[in-house]
Amino acid sequence: MNLGTSIPASQTAAYLRTLPAIRERCGRVHTLAKEGKLEYFEYHPEKEVDVAKFCVQLMKRDYGEDFASINPHGRWRHLDSGIERVKPLIEKWAAHPTNAPDLKEQARRTIDLFVVSVLLDAGAGNSWSYRESSTGLTFSRSEGLGVASVHMFESGIFSSDPEQPYRVDAVGLEKVTPENTAVAMQVSDSNPMVGIEGRASLLSNLGKALKASPEFFGTDGRPGNIIDFLEKESNLDGETRVVPIAALWQALVDGLNPIWPSRISLAGVSLGDVWPSPSLKASIPHPVEGNDLVPFHKLTMWLTYSLVEVLEKNLKWRLYGLEDMTGLPEYRNGGLLVDLGVLTLKPGALPKDPKTGLPHAAPTHPAIVEWRAMTVIELDRIADLIRLELGLNASQLTLAQVLEGATWKGGREIAKIKRPETGGPPIEIESDGTIF
Repeated sequence: MNLGTSIPASQTAAYLRTLPAIRERCGRVHTLAKEGKLEYFEYHPEKEVDVAKFCVQLMKRDYGEDFASINPHGRWRHLDSGIERVKPLIEKWAAHPTNAPDLKEQARRTIDLFVVSVLLDAGAGNSWSYRESSTGLTFSRSEGLGVASVHMFESGIFSSDPEQPYRVDAVGLEKVTPENTAVAMQVSDSNPMVGIEGRASLLSNLGKALKASPEFFGTDGRPGNIIDFLEKESNLDGETRVVPIAALWQALVDGLNPIWPSRISLAGVSLGDVWPSPSLKASIPHPVEGNDLVPFHKLTMWLTYSLVEVLEKNLKWRLYGLEDMTGLPEYRNGGLLVDLGVLTLKPGALPKDPKTGLPHAAPTHPAIVEWRAMTVIELDRIADLIRLELGLNASQLTLAQVLEGATWKGGREIAKIKRPETGGPPIEIESDGTIF
């Protein structure tokens, strides 16, 4: 989309909610970086090789040469932290003596779980942890949120049917409050969590969104009913059902749009995780409304990756168009780039936290927008360098596998090395529980 062309704002708004728009607009910011025209960051492309080498070392340490065994990046990994939880849950349903669900219903339940779990997966802060009573294991961050969400799901907190706890529906979500979410997440004065109100609000808003979009989620407002919508949008290739990724993306972007706090609207459309970039605006000779906006849709992308895995593993469906999906612009992937010197903050670009000495900003800050846009494109570039080093192509080592086995893990590991007290990111983001 030409940034200097006059296009109706409604068309721009629709475009900013598509998958291709993410890479295209982030690519514009990356081009500015190559020209030294970012406001907050300096770009050092020569350091990309160091990132790739660091990632390859991790991959070889964890997988030997069996890179095909790397699971795709998705919520499934976190739900299975320490021990398997998802597969035993499905097996438990399938073994029910009188009311065993068929494969589709098993997938619906799994999607129900994954949707609420992803929405609970914004940064929890450095101090919170969750202790699983059945195993005695303790988890923090994404793993802790994932394990906690499994137990919330099993307790029936999201279901309107007392006889069937293993579901999420609009009426059930009306029961979710900051108070019962805090109890389920073991939040206390001594175990504080960032953004508990934002998290509970997302789930409450999810119920309203499910009700408002029966074309995607059925008349009972259930996330798992997205299967029925996708089936209508699919074709059969022999016995394999083939589904366009664009259909799944549309259902999630349009169907879940009401859950996000209203921040930026264009032509009456609430855009979600889309932000203005002053650097981009300054580069456009004749700015047009909306042409300085950069879309990320991080939680929607994370959810899409997670649901693709359910559709492929549980139902054996095949998704096509996955090349339009991007890496996730969040603080682990982005932190890897900062910690290994691909991106450096310009002197005085952000204030520093007096306690930690680290730069900090709200997720809406233009510096964070630059950081996230650069992360999307850099993940593509790092993935290519990793494949080159290993002699693999994109079908042999997908971006989803790179995110799982290399960059996200790499961002976490370098953070532990550089900041062992907290393991937090090199730039602190003041999370409200609804973006990261």
